[in-house]
Amino acid sequence: MDKRMGVVSVIVGNRKQDAGMVNDIISRHGELVIARMGVPCRDRGVSVIALIIEATTNEVGSLTGQLGSLPSVRVKSSLV
Repeated sequence: MDKRMGVVSVIVGNRKQDAGMVNDIISRHGELVIARMGVPCRDRGVSVIALIIEATTNEVGSLTGQLGSLPSVRVKSSLV
């Protein structure tokens, strides 16, 4: 499969509960990540993470599926 460039957006609703697992999942898929930006939005009670990735669609599915299975995490991806 061909690798494609893309962005994965992650919103963590309960940082205390899920931040550790989010970081663990991203680390396990670290070979896909070109860049990462995280912003805590304390006034809204969420944290936002943007990942720039280069991956196959199967690899993106694995990453986003694992992240999306966490209770307070919402995830979207876009590939070009």
